[in-house]
Amino acid sequence: MKKVVSILLAALMLVLFALTLASCNTHTMTPAEKIAAGETLKVGVIQYMSHPSLDNCYEGIREALLASGIKMNVERQTGSAASADSDCSITAENMVAAGYDIIIAIATPAAAAAFAATENTDIPVIFCAVSDPVASGLVQSVETPGDSCTGTSDVLDLAAQLALIRAMQPDVKSIGVLYTSSESNSLSNLAVFRTLCEQNGIELVAKAVQSASDIPAAAADLASRVDCINNFTDNNVVNNLSVLLTAAENNGIPVYGSEVEQVKKGCLAAVSIDYVALGKVTGEMALDVLRGADAATMAVKTITDATPVINTEVLEALGMTMPEAYRDVAETVTTD
Repeated sequence: MKKVVSILLAALMLVLFALTLASCNTHTMTPAEKIAAGETLKVGVIQYMSHPSLDNCYEGIREALLASGIKMNVERQTGSAASADSDCSITAENMVAAGYDIIIAIATPAAAAAFAATENTDIPVIFCAVSDPVASGLVQSVETPGDSCTGTSDVLDLAAQLALIRAMQPDVKSIGVLYTSSESNSLSNLAVFRTLCEQNGIELVAKAVQSASDIPAAAADLASRVDCINNFTDNNVVNNLSVLLTAAENNGIPVYGSEVEQVKKGCLAAVSIDYVALGKVTGEMALDVLRGADAATMAVKTITDATPVINTEVLEALGMTMPEAYRDVAETVTTD
């Protein structure tokens, strides 16, 4: 009897040993473990579409990743202007299926696609240039995101922007805004800007569009009804900025941008954040997560420094002068 028990115990030990080995063999290494082992990480970057602001974000992300010295293959996929939303969704699903270690998403629609695709996985998402990540459903709060998703926000200093507009045009009575109705960032910015305008006795005329095809008619109508137009970081509008600028020029009014690249394209002025710097912060956050930090508890970060930027060629063309208050603090640029 003892011999039988011994044989059974030995067999059980063999089974347990085999199960242990199997468990070890199926263990998936974390990114931090891969870094320690000198393995190459798979990093995906999804950029909503190509325009200067988002391209600058990627440049900053790329600089941060390259400076880390960590072995990684970085694949960047950019949505086309005609099908950016579906492009981002397909790319995110493919990256999840391929087992990427992390996905970095530039702009709100790209972040939303990555967030949806990584649900029920352990792949973290780090977003860049999302104005309102809470309203977008990406985080529960900016202090404690709650899921494996965090990143950087390009919150606009709309109070400073309105102060700039009033300095450039002291008699301004109405400001137009062209925005995409499906962009949560634009809706959030519009609500804040509307309140600021009301507090200063300025009429805000907002015109919604759904796609690029709506912009020519909407821009022409808006430009005929206001003293100037203020543009947010609305990707659809930014990608068709030349159409808005033409409509404004036909009516002899200025367009105010939200960052320096828009001013270089022909907007009169902007209180601009540095999107390359924002990208660097995003890349550094991604590196922290790859090294083992928990994205769920990593607060969303912002760039608070903003610089007034004025296009001197547009200023002259409109017959306007540099406001005294901005002579020593504003950077000047000319049209690309």
